[in-house]
Amino acid sequence: MPKIKSKTKENDGLELIREWSLPVAATLGSAVRVKGILQEIRSRLPPPLRQSLDMQAAGLILTMPETSRAAFRAAASTVSKALEDIADLPIIPREIDDILTITASERKRWLEDGRLSSAGTRTVRLQGRARRITFHVFNPRVVEDLLDRAAVDKWREEDAAAKAENRRRAAYHAKLTRSLKNNKGKRTKQAADDTGGLKGWDDFHKDGLLR
Repeated sequence: MPKIKSKTKENDGLELIREWSLPVAATLGSAVRVKGILQEIRSRLPPPLRQSLDMQAAGLILTMPETSRAAFRAAASTVSKALEDIADLPIIPREIDDILTITASERKRWLEDGRLSSAGTRTVRLQGRARRITFHVFNPRVVEDLLDRAAVDKWREEDAAAKAENRRRAAYHAKLTRSLKNNKGKRTKQAADDTGGLKGWDDFHKDGLLR
């Protein structure tokens, strides 16, 4: 277990410091994910103590005045307990975008077609607002697997191929439509030529007067 350290801070006397490193299985190499973990653990601390916890590199650091030793120990215990299963903390949208280096539109498209699997949804209230938002969250182990097998590269290749095929079909359909339109125009012109352009010829022909 990491030990509590003390150091002198200019003008403020001694400080109590505790540091935690975060495993790669939890951060997946993402600074955005580290910030998300920080925010999650801060939410488990009493409001007055939340800003005492901060992020550094790929870890967290708790800093409080030496005079707050009891509160410091309680906060450190809360952080340590929260970090026990932090690798299983669901991944939120902005985190998965950073981890997989994808855009929001790609995430939404792959969610809709089933290639990217959701681990459920979460509803939160926006800070300082009454409105709530609901978003998908993702299983860290599933995201880790996507990274390991470079699934995003494959999906992008599939999307590019599908887009090219859609363009080819659209071009063929447009060409076919133009061809049918031109042939119809030619048939109409030929019919007019055959009748000499006489008005009422269709009715005349229908009455059978030329039979």
